[in-house]
Amino acid sequence: MAEGVIATVDVAEAARRLDAGPARPDAPLLVDVREPNEFAEVRVPGARLMPLSGFAESYSGLPKDRPLLVMCAAGKRSLVASELLVRNGYRDVSNVDGGIIAWQLEGYPTTSGDPSIGDPREER
Repeated sequence: MAEGVIATVDVAEAARRLDAGPARPDAPLLVDVREPNEFAEVRVPGARLMPLSGFAESYSGLPKDRPLLVMCAAGKRSLVASELLVRNGYRDVSNVDGGIIAWQLEGYPTTSGDPSIGDPREER
C-alpha cells in the first residue's frame, strides 16, 4: 500500500480478520471512534473505545506493531481517525466501511450496555 493511502475493508473482511485468532499477538485491534453513549448502545465485542472527540490526544496509546481496524457508525469518523494514524506513522490501518450500521445489517455479533462493568466476552 502506498504511503498515506488509507485501506478500506468491508464488514465481512473486518469480521474475517477479527475471527482469525484474537489471541494471536498479530491479531487486529478494533478501534471504535464513536462517542461513549453510542458505544454503550451497540458495539462489536472486543472493540476498544477511543472517541474521535479526544482521539488526537489518545491515539498514541495504540500499538504500532499490530493491525488496526477503525470503525464508527458508518465510516466517516473512522476515516478521519485512520488518516490521523497514518500521518503519525501507523502503517497497518484499515477503515471499516459502513461501520457498526453495516456490521449490524450483516448480522455480525454485537453487545450493548455499560462497558465499564466488564463483559468477559469482550476480551480480545
